[in-house]
Amino acid sequence: MRHATTRATAAVTSALILSAILAGCAVGPNYVAPATKMAPFHNSTAVATRQTTLPAPKLDNWWTGFNDPMLERVVQRALDQNLDLQSSIARVTQARAVAQAAGAALLPTFDAQASYTAAHQSVQSPLGALASAFPNYSRNQKEYIAGMTASWEIDLAGGLRRAHSAARDEEQAAEAAHLGTRITVAADAADAYLQVRGLQAQLAVTQDQVNTDQRLLDLVKARVRAGAATLREVAQAEAVLRQARARVPSLYVALEGQLNRLDVLMGVQPGTYAAELNANPGIIPEIPAISTDDQPLDVLRRRPDIIAAERHLAATNEEIGVAISEYYPKISLSGALGFDSITGQHFFSARSFQPVGTGALRWRLFDFGKVDAEVVQARGAHAEALAQYRQAALKATEDVENAFVALSQTEIRVQELSAEVAALTRARDLSETAYRAGSITLTDVLDAERQLLTSRDDLDATRADAARAAVSTFRALGGGWDIPQREG
Repeated sequence: MRHATTRATAAVTSALILSAILAGCAVGPNYVAPATKMAPFHNSTAVATRQTTLPAPKLDNWWTGFNDPMLERVVQRALDQNLDLQSSIARVTQARAVAQAAGAALLPTFDAQASYTAAHQSVQSPLGALASAFPNYSRNQKEYIAGMTASWEIDLAGGLRRAHSAARDEEQAAEAAHLGTRITVAADAADAYLQVRGLQAQLAVTQDQVNTDQRLLDLVKARVRAGAATLREVAQAEAVLRQARARVPSLYVALEGQLNRLDVLMGVQPGTYAAELNANPGIIPEIPAISTDDQPLDVLRRRPDIIAAERHLAATNEEIGVAISEYYPKISLSGALGFDSITGQHFFSARSFQPVGTGALRWRLFDFGKVDAEVVQARGAHAEALAQYRQAALKATEDVENAFVALSQTEIRVQELSAEVAALTRARDLSETAYRAGSITLTDVLDAERQLLTSRDDLDATRADAARAAVSTFRALGGGWDIPQREG
């Protein structure tokens, strides 16, 4: 028994040495990250020269730069409670398990087993009829088996190692996709919040206009009573008042939609936080400065969608090696050390000891081009992943350029609209004064009121759009997660 154990141990040791020698052999191309050359952003100057009183925040928590505690609370709730984020975490767990299983395939598998069998032999069966002819034949038979088995596929061509590397690359791609979901959730929550603030501001403007139009209607009615105005002017003033009131329902519908959207982003039933946000309407937050020091390659290294695309590209490269390894023979070893006896009395004895060793070779010599097709398919998948990576890189720079332009131009529009509102306010006040004095008709006053309402409403909507454009800029730059600092 001792000699048999020694021989089995020597066989396993020899196999380990052989595997170590072959460990450096892995067929297929070694992965080389694609080289990407990008020109500097051509719209960065417009953002760099913006005038703002708030400093540029860190990209990993850019929402703190708006100096709005409620915005920070909303985004943090979304990051803590969002269900899409929880789903992405689960996908990372799955990818990690797949990588772990692929790594385990490189190692031997050990199994322990034991069995007990009791049988009453039929003398009519072929074996029973033959055995019953011998003296002292007993139809009652028992068998005791216990032992340990081991099996191991020697990774001769490196296919298992390539598969393990591919699984690890996909795990890293899943982790990057999770970070991308985090960025999306933070940006969407901030976008919904800013739309809520913009709609609340528009409602406030509309209500203010309703109050103004009501005072104007009261003035016209007073002039009618004094004989200085006509009923036609009363009808005109009432129509303007109704027009302002008619805007309120549509604004409430839009506001409710964004409040519900925000609740879902925060992982709760719509209506959960609506009262909190409506109780303190607040103002549209000021936009902080945005650093434009990053070059396109810096943005690509930071954006999770680019990281995920590159890791998927690396995985498809390893899959080429997996496919090519099928051209080579597969060698597997298996063995068992155990005891087999028909009596329990002599079960753990040298006579019952039963070692078994097996070696197997499998080589796909003729498969009518199946391996060739698998290799071509793997190379095609790699070419597709490379094109997708390059497209994602171009799309990332497009996002940044578009965000830069949207932010800078929307802020210019805010400035122009602010000046327009100031001028129309003066014109409206002068018109009311002139109407009281009888110098102009009511039509002139109503036109001034209508223009002012439209301009004020447009200004608040554009302010919200400018803040949302800033959110889009942070999102395009890959802000929303803490990128590890490289050593050296």
